[in-house]
Amino acid sequence: MDRFDAMQAFVRVVEAGSFTKAAETLHMSKTTVTQLVQQLEARLRVRLLNRTTRKVNVTADGAVFYERAIRLLADLDDAETSLSTAQSLPRGRLRVDVPSPLAAMILVPALPGFYQRYPDIQIDLGVSDRIIDMLDENVDCVVRGGELKDQSLIARRVGDLALGVFAAPSYLAREGIPLHPRELEDSAHRIVGFLWARTGKALPYAMHKDDEHLHIKGRHALAVDDGNAYLAAGLAGLGVLWLPQYMSRPHEAQGALVPLFEGWRLESMPLYVAYPPNRHISAKLRVFIDWVVELMAQHAPIIDRPVS
Repeated sequence: MDRFDAMQAFVRVVEAGSFTKAAETLHMSKTTVTQLVQQLEARLRVRLLNRTTRKVNVTADGAVFYERAIRLLADLDDAETSLSTAQSLPRGRLRVDVPSPLAAMILVPALPGFYQRYPDIQIDLGVSDRIIDMLDENVDCVVRGGELKDQSLIARRVGDLALGVFAAPSYLAREGIPLHPRELEDSAHRIVGFLWARTGKALPYAMHKDDEHLHIKGRHALAVDDGNAYLAAGLAGLGVLWLPQYMSRPHEAQGALVPLFEGWRLESMPLYVAYPPNRHISAKLRVFIDWVVELMAQHAPIIDRPVS
């Protein structure tokens, strides 16, 4: 029995909650994962997992061993990446999940530069706006906009997305140009709704001008839960959009989107990299996070907020 493989299999079963899911993320057969855990239990002479037909639960002994195992695996990862200067470049597989527009417009186009620095890192990139169960899906980190609701995650703020309100010329030609944000609430105007993963609902946007403060939700004929679909709907003239500048800028330059409500300001949206508290910050994860910080400093630098 390879004790490293056995510990890794056991850790993944605990985190995934099943042998089947653990086998999928480890690219092993379920039989192999089961045998590795059984061999580990036989060596330790304790039961690490309680198995039923529906689920797998960790035992008290298993919980203690799990905490030690993740530290040992983390130490081994550090040791392998720091043996010598020649071997000091981070390597290995990194699982990341990011919003679809950010991936398409910023992260993926910049990846050639990342691979020039770190050619031995393999990134498995999930592209979505959905809520990720990071342990269950064995994801190392996520990039998300807005305040994070899961307080158990460790988060690093990597940027601030400046927002604006926009519409396509075809929409404005058909419905007219709204002159005040309240027109989106009580007239024939429509927005494109965005369904946030954490609530499943479209949320109001805070806007202010001088002493006037509003929360505009608007009325929609279409609501979507994906950033690229949201942008496409606005470009098709289906409604008014609230967009980060990195998404609107190229379409403004081409005349495909027109900014609305001059003088009105929206609070910027914070952008975070988040990872589970028990996920070791390996060298490959550390350099990826630092690269995202560097990248967002070019596209959406952090805005220092006054202390209230």
